[in-house]
Amino acid sequence: MLKVKKGDLDKLGLLYERHKNKLFGFFYNLGNNPSVSEDLVQNVFVRMLQYRSSFSGNGAFGAWMFRMARNVNYDYHKKAAKTEVSSSSSNIEIRDPMNDELNEGIETEGNNALLRRAMAQLSEEKRELLILTKYKGLKFSELAEIIGCSEGAAKVRVHRALKELRGIFLELEIG
Repeated sequence: MLKVKKGDLDKLGLLYERHKNKLFGFFYNLGNNPSVSEDLVQNVFVRMLQYRSSFSGNGAFGAWMFRMARNVNYDYHKKAAKTEVSSSSSNIEIRDPMNDELNEGIETEGNNALLRRAMAQLSEEKRELLILTKYKGLKFSELAEIIGCSEGAAKVRVHRALKELRGIFLELEIG
């Protein structure tokens, strides 16, 4: 990205090839349909080009990119709400496996459906935190940079989101 910042715009194509799938999965797992997710990925790279001077190189590139992706997603939904074209979060389809203790109890297809329903019931902020850490593999330090808080606060937020998800999942499983 530093080369793009210095004017070597061809390197943006390389960044696109490296990160388009991560961004697509991020948008898709937030509940956007595939075509909207694809458009949002494009918008992120347009914005990266537009705001390339804001990349300092001090933090992780992924954190800077996902902060921009969050803003693109927020702007899209804000605009969609104004035009009364909102996307439903009930269409969440989690494709990447979870790599934490919650995965142990969620192995069958029925449980995967319950997990999708439980994720849909979380607030967008909590769903986003879980997707970034559990599905996209961001470190807490990177997450903290994205959401603008300390690393400890990021850990607490993810822990609370997991705890709420677990509660919702168990409620759906019983009911």
